Amino acid sequence: MRNFITFLFIAIFPVISMAHMGHYNKYNKIEMEIFRNGELIGYNYYFFERNNEETIITNQFKFSVDLLGTTIFQVESYGEEKYIKDQLVSFKSKTLQNDKQKFVNLKLNKNSKKFDINGSSFSGEATINNVIGNWWNHKILQAGSQISPISGSVKEQVVTFIGKEKIDLYGEIYDVDHFTLKSKDMNIPKDKRLDFDIWYDQKNLRILKVSYSRMGNWEYRLKSFE
Repeated sequence: MRNFITFLFIAIFPVISMAHMGHYNKYNKIEMEIFRNGELIGYNYYFFERNNEETIITNQFKFSVDLLGTTIFQVESYGEEKYIKDQLVSFKSKTLQNDKQKFVNLKLNKNSKKFDINGSSFSGEATINNVIGNWWNHKILQAGSQISPISGSVKEQVVTFIGKEKIDLYGEIYDVDHFTLKSKDMNIPKDKRLDFDIWYDQKNLRILKVSYSRMGNWEYRLKSFE
């Protein structure tokens, strides 16, 4: 039944499958706040720069989890996606997770028409149908697989339309579409599995909220944009 609902959503709202950089021309910055168990612990910012047909999106996020006055988990990351027209041509990121360094270097290979990936957990090729797993891009709701912006790993995914809802976000009420995004292979270790709830504002083509459970209940909330 849910597979049918997912198909029905695609048929009725094809705008997602036609996602292109033109949808983001009005944005210079998107700010999301990160919460764990209802407590604000960090931020996730996206900055947009344009030069003719080239668009560069830089991604900065940082959060820390404290217990009894001691930081037990901390992540800080910087990434950069580069597009020519609608095509992703490169992505690079550096992440410090506690004392462990992670990275991704991705480039479009014009000869093979695939992505060449050198990452801290995966090196190899990936099809150009993949998207980078960042929350600024609503195309993630249409993709069959995504590339981790932290480690370069490639994960197949299943997106399911749950229903239409209203949510209250920073005192404003939004009409949204609720989706789940899960790993296609649910037998992989839980700490590496995709398992998200996503609330999408179809009218403005924005992901407003993302939640998941892993060592607590986490939420990414869209706070502001310019």
